[in-house]
Amino acid sequence: MANRIIYQSDALFVSSGVSSTSSGQHAQLRRVQSANYSFNVNRTDVNQFGQLARIDTVILETPTINVDVSYLLGNGFNEQALGFSRSANFGAGVTGFIKNQIAFDSAQGTSGINMYILTTPEGTDANVARDSATNDYSVIGLGNLYLSDYTLDASVGDFPTVSISMEGLNANATTGVSGSTGAGGAVTGFTGASGVGILPVSGTQLSAFTGSGILFPAPSESTGASIPTALKPGDITLTLENANTKTFYTISGASDSAHVQSVSLSVPLSRTPIEKLGSTFAFARPVDFPVTPTLSVSAVVNAQNQQAIHDIIADDGFIDSLTIAFATGTTNVAQYQLKNVKLDSESVSSSIGPNKTVDMTFSVAIGGPDDTANNIFFSGAHTAAIFS
Repeated sequence: MANRIIYQSDALFVSSGVSSTSSGQHAQLRRVQSANYSFNVNRTDVNQFGQLARIDTVILETPTINVDVSYLLGNGFNEQALGFSRSANFGAGVTGFIKNQIAFDSAQGTSGINMYILTTPEGTDANVARDSATNDYSVIGLGNLYLSDYTLDASVGDFPTVSISMEGLNANATTGVSGSTGAGGAVTGFTGASGVGILPVSGTQLSAFTGSGILFPAPSESTGASIPTALKPGDITLTLENANTKTFYTISGASDSAHVQSVSLSVPLSRTPIEKLGSTFAFARPVDFPVTPTLSVSAVVNAQNQQAIHDIIADDGFIDSLTIAFATGTTNVAQYQLKNVKLDSESVSSSIGPNKTVDMTFSVAIGGPDDTANNIFFSGAHTAAIFS
């Protein structure tokens, strides 16, 4: 029996679909910093005349599995694995970043995806292959997950970090998972984990999982010439086209523009479960519309624009686009672009001691999945297919 489990022993995998079983249908997320999950079971007491104590307590509302994961932003590998859309350099064929989260896929249905946390024995690194095929691994499965929030935070003195929140229908735990061995006896994958995806109507396990269970590829530290270990604050550039015509302080483009200290992009995707009589679980969790992502920018000011509120009101046009780019050297590794942006607030702070600062909040209204004028777009350096 292990004394404890720490981060070295965990590896987080995401499936391509809710019924995925093969090794090629699972990918390990890179640079994970935290993975938390929880659920609450709400019950309703059954009472009756003539008896003080309850005679039963029944689950009328199925528990919601809450999952929160954070990871260091990389070259777009994780975003692709999680089902976000990639637009190569925002060129031809551009498609909205959250298209796959808001568009109904008749092939996949509305069942979500699965995540699995593989745990190796105490004192062993999950990303380092062991010369052992013993069944001393364990897996936590988190099933039928739907993305409910995506947030990017980048600031001076820290790595750019992405945090995601998901809601699911099921969770399970499997022990005695075995490692598959290749040449020399090194572990090349894992087998024997129980599938966590369920049929929402009946609450029963999907038939795809009745065989040998879930297969995982061998975890890896994911390093190499084309894979950034981590992005730095110096790798970030912020471009706001025409934003300076809407703000009291210059924050982009000019050589004397404000010194940006942090940016935070939040894409809320709240969902309302749809239930019906005869269904054990909510059979769908569509996104609540409208979806209005926000971008918050904090900067040390040093240049003031000639501006007036009455001029802004008289000509309250859109800011054409906003781009946050992350580069290593001259190569863009990841980029976010917001189209048709509005300035919602501008707050200035000046007091004895600290630098004078300005905080600005911008918003964009997400259009349909194929709307190229009102949307968020993402471009990552990772282009290869993730799932086979």
